[in-house]
Amino acid sequence: MPQFTYKARRRSGELIQARLEVPDRAAALSEIERMGLIPISVDAPKGAVARAERPASGAREEARGAAALLPRGIREIIQRRRRPKLQELATFTQQLANLLHSGMPLTVALNSMTHLESKGVPPEVSRQLRQDVMEGRSLSDAMAKQPHIFTDLYVNMVRAGEQSGALEDVLRRLAAHYERFAEVQSKFVAALIYPAIVATVGIVIIFFFMSFMLPKFLVIFEGMKNVQLPSSTRLLIGISDFFHGYWWLLILMILAGLVLFKRFQGSSSGRRTIDGWKMGAPVIGKVIRLNLFAQFSRTLATLLVNGVPVLTALKISEQVMPNVMVREAIARTREEVTDGKTIAQPLARSKLFPQLMIDLLQIGEETGDVPGALRNIADTYENELGIGLRVLTNLIEPAMIILMALGVGFLLFSVLSAMFAITSNIAR
Repeated sequence: MPQFTYKARRRSGELIQARLEVPDRAAALSEIERMGLIPISVDAPKGAVARAERPASGAREEARGAAALLPRGIREIIQRRRRPKLQELATFTQQLANLLHSGMPLTVALNSMTHLESKGVPPEVSRQLRQDVMEGRSLSDAMAKQPHIFTDLYVNMVRAGEQSGALEDVLRRLAAHYERFAEVQSKFVAALIYPAIVATVGIVIIFFFMSFMLPKFLVIFEGMKNVQLPSSTRLLIGISDFFHGYWWLLILMILAGLVLFKRFQGSSSGRRTIDGWKMGAPVIGKVIRLNLFAQFSRTLATLLVNGVPVLTALKISEQVMPNVMVREAIARTREEVTDGKTIAQPLARSKLFPQLMIDLLQIGEETGDVPGALRNIADTYENELGIGLRVLTNLIEPAMIILMALGVGFLLFSVLSAMFAITSNIAR
């Protein structure tokens, strides 16, 4: 009977390393969990590993061969998987933490997750995680195999929880982390819903008028050759003629503009220019900056408080930032931290982060509580973000209404002024 070497932790956090004589990995894992330990890794003899993995490897090669027979487009559709939303991932994480809190072993909890309603994370994910853990992999290594679901931040925090013996607590912190980001995301969406509705209604009204109402008035105008139409009416007629005669050119111009913008955005200089414009734009630039500072502080604090090393935490925080200028500043900070410097000093030299953030971070470094300082920074900027979003909404709503009123008003003025001109001509 093969001997399996395993590493596990007691509930108290004590690391255990020993051997078991059992038939396979699944039996070794079951025995470890029966002893009340949290498994970290299970290593089998090389021969046993080779025999166990040979059929699976063959199955994978067969599956790859079968998939290769499909057309490329169909393969891409099958392989493309939707990344779960933040709230969906938070729900999945909270459910797993609740199952572990009830005393379930990890494999049993993952098996139960396949039967729970977890929108965004399909049951196949939990089933594969359980299979990998049964084969002796750690939960973090199993999650790392599914990057379309679990990010580097998620995997590293779970790994830190396994190594510290506090997996349940880490999962709860992860769930809270994603719930906070989902709340911020929902605030952005809520702030844009009303302006989007107003803009859509305005565009529909103008399109309906230009396509169906205006042509009926043009018939009247064309019969009045001796009437001098107002300049606004002539401009409106010119726009209408362009829409009817060159609509295809308008569509081509829009598509060409989108393609050029995407190419410009895809280049390094273009992306940097766009991100710089976003941060410097009036009103909305402040909201974007507040969101970036809060996201960076919250992410870094969450990683550090769960035992992830500083350099690794900075690397992950850099990867999750959507703004290239912030990423560059974090990358330079990470290089200088390698030389033994603090985080606050290189961040201050970037001239990108506000002085309040630098001061609070320096206080945290002096007191030895950097995660606490970062959480304080995140709370501060998230509160300011909520205020900034309300201000932005209050500004956008009347601006959209004014723009729509100007567009519709121009249409009505152009038509009515032409009608008045015709009526005056008839009266003479």
